[in-house]
Amino acid sequence: MASSFTRMLSSRNTAVMLVGLGASTLATGYLMTDSAVTAEQRMKMYPPSADYPDLRKHNNCMASALTPAIYARLRDKRTPNDYTLDQCIQTGVDNPGHPFIKTVGMVAGDEESYEVFAELFDPVIKDRHNGYDPHTMKHPTDLDASKITSGMFDEKYVLSSRVRTGRSIRGLSLPPACSRSERREVERVVVTALSGLKGDLSGRYYGLTDMTDQEQQQLIDDHFLFDKPVSPLLTCAGMARDWPDARGIWHNNEKTFLIWINEEDHSRVISMEKGGNMKRVFERFCKGLKEVERLIQERGWEFMWNERLGYILTCPSNLGTGLRAGVHVRLPLLSKDARFSKILDNLRLQKRGTGGVDTAATGDTFDISNLDRLGKSEVELVQLVVDGVNYLIECEKKLEKGQDIKVPAPLVQFRK
Repeated sequence: MASSFTRMLSSRNTAVMLVGLGASTLATGYLMTDSAVTAEQRMKMYPPSADYPDLRKHNNCMASALTPAIYARLRDKRTPNDYTLDQCIQTGVDNPGHPFIKTVGMVAGDEESYEVFAELFDPVIKDRHNGYDPHTMKHPTDLDASKITSGMFDEKYVLSSRVRTGRSIRGLSLPPACSRSERREVERVVVTALSGLKGDLSGRYYGLTDMTDQEQQQLIDDHFLFDKPVSPLLTCAGMARDWPDARGIWHNNEKTFLIWINEEDHSRVISMEKGGNMKRVFERFCKGLKEVERLIQERGWEFMWNERLGYILTCPSNLGTGLRAGVHVRLPLLSKDARFSKILDNLRLQKRGTGGVDTAATGDTFDISNLDRLGKSEVELVQLVVDGVNYLIECEKKLEKGQDIKVPAPLVQFRK
């Protein structure tokens, strides 16, 4: 652009043009016209070093992995849906850290983001998923709930049980990048498929823009209704755009199987119930998930999946199974023991407040769930939670009796 402007000024008619128009008017007019043609070219006027984000005070996986050299190689690349590296990392740039967990710091705008920007995504995935290497490892899938053993918790301690995952519709952009039409298409595809569920899975869809005040209040009372995202981790990634357009909740008649549509992912599939019967919750989860996938495929669509990353979702933290199996459990004595955090770490479990990821635990009740998503199958992760929570309960019972407890040896992360 600069060279063409220089050539123009060196032409024989330059003097006449400058007298008639004024040099500043001519220059401004030319630059405005030229920049309006290709915004991408205007950005390339500046070297990548001039655009590199200031991450000196950041503590997230993206900030740990991104280097000026990686940024220089990826800055000008775009996915087929026109998603850029800067859009992927914006949430991590705007949010230096999180008070309770180390966040990922980047999201995908479409399925192709994980390939086009693999030079950054791969080390972030390896960091977040405890050494899982997308280059050399394959992710297993197993939805056979009959393999779960000892899946009934002591309900003196466990108040509720829940298993959730996410699924994305191949060919449509993910929530950080989708257009209104794509978001509405996700809603149409999923809701049409859900209308085919039968028996104990049959239910109804409630669109956020269409529900009555009475229906809204009932969903709030049932703790089903999700709110407009307020967490900066989500809003900075663009997930609250056009709220509440094309968002909604589907649940079965028994209110034990739920689908959230167009929240953080295209869909969130949840199986839940009061009490400690994790095996039954997982059985319903597997049955419902298989049936939803069958109905989606019957209509000519499919879920995003590949053998290296498993099921593709918006946040790299949810790749693989996308599964979080959790319980609300009372641990008044163990939670005050100095070894509690180490026990959780060695069992590959994490604790949250009962209000979700952005809440600290209050009192003696915790949301305990699997830390990992990728590299282990659904069955392996649920069994890990079952075994781990049972161990925590046994520790609590020993402390009640005044007995000592032990920190278990660290679990092996991946199968050889």
